[in-house]
Amino acid sequence: MKPINVGLLGIGTVGSGTWDVLQRNASEIERRAGRGIRISRVADKDLARVKKIVGTKAKITSDAYEVVRAKDIDIVVELIGGYGVAKDLVLEAIRNRKHVVTANKALLATHGNEIFKAAQKKGVMVAFEASVAGGIPIIKALREGLAANRIEWIAGIINGTSNFILSEMRAKGLPFATVLKEAQKKGYAETDPTFDIEGVDAAHKLTILSALAFGIPMQFPKAYTEGISRLTQEDIRYAEELGYRIKLLGITKRAAKGIELRVHPTLIPTRRLIANVEGVMNAVLVKGDAVGATMYYGAGAGSQPTASAVVADLVDVTRLITADPEHRVPHLAFQPDRLAKDPILPIGEVETSYYLRMRVQDRPGVLADVTRILADSKISIDAMVQKEPEEGQSRVDIVMLTHRAIEKNVNAALAKIEKLPTVVGKVTRIRLEELL
Repeated sequence: MKPINVGLLGIGTVGSGTWDVLQRNASEIERRAGRGIRISRVADKDLARVKKIVGTKAKITSDAYEVVRAKDIDIVVELIGGYGVAKDLVLEAIRNRKHVVTANKALLATHGNEIFKAAQKKGVMVAFEASVAGGIPIIKALREGLAANRIEWIAGIINGTSNFILSEMRAKGLPFATVLKEAQKKGYAETDPTFDIEGVDAAHKLTILSALAFGIPMQFPKAYTEGISRLTQEDIRYAEELGYRIKLLGITKRAAKGIELRVHPTLIPTRRLIANVEGVMNAVLVKGDAVGATMYYGAGAGSQPTASAVVADLVDVTRLITADPEHRVPHLAFQPDRLAKDPILPIGEVETSYYLRMRVQDRPGVLADVTRILADSKISIDAMVQKEPEEGQSRVDIVMLTHRAIEKNVNAALAKIEKLPTVVGKVTRIRLEELL
């Protein structure tokens, strides 16, 4: 049987890894797929770099449209990234009845609905295992392995840069700015790290996971996003003393009134496995009604791990390339005409527990004022620690953990607390999840 011809758009870190894996494991991949898979065309602006990697084994061009329109190409692999030209190229490939494999989480989170609709109309597949958590097969787990389950929630460490920063802050006692510079020096963080440290990258990925878990359209603009740049060494230390660690989590849940879709720093009990995921590693917890909680752990980025997911998609598409489109696994795990219309809950309607830290004047009656305001807002305290004032200081830190409360009630209470004459500055609030 003649091999499948692949057109590769972009041969940077992941693209070169994909080329390498396909060359190195060609025989094994052919045994799994039932036919050979070869990259026969490569498009990249840096032709000298492409030639150095592929030699004469593939046709090279600087014009990506030449690849997506080529009659001899069966599958297009898009590894350019971004929202602009990548979207145009993917849609053009689909118009030319090419199957598509992509690692582009930002593209899918923002334009996935349009792309999947176009692919369904043309009867082609769009595979995207590499778009979330690198080499961890979480997309396949949600689309196929957990198909018997009603998914209750997902909580994931899905950005390695932010996890590295938080791990180093905790282990070395260093401030955020210092660790960020170290992450940039090691190549874990970009020169402009905004997408990583402010949770945007994680929100892109979480949007995809939420759509797969609950059978809803992609709704990235409705995701609540809060990053780690304002976290302090004090909060990391206090959390540790209370038996918790702070991680940037992407969380999506079924709730009575809709779907939660949120990314933010979160206290997690130290005894949970996911709380002990360190460095640039990723981990995703999925809770299903039948299977219970399952965890998926591994490298969330990098040339070879991400290439592993890209090539796995190529094998999947090759196996199913002649299958009736009606009998393929749907792009978002649920049949396209059966997607749910559950609303995404605004963050003010979310119910969770909270870590609260406030600096107050060390005088009688302060605690009574604070607890009264919390009680009036239907917020009960689970645990509290009052730190000893430093020598010569008249201010102390009070740290509280609350029971579950609705966020808008917490916001209202904090606004009142911050107006107390005995409270200095803003109250630090970090959400807390037990992940049971």
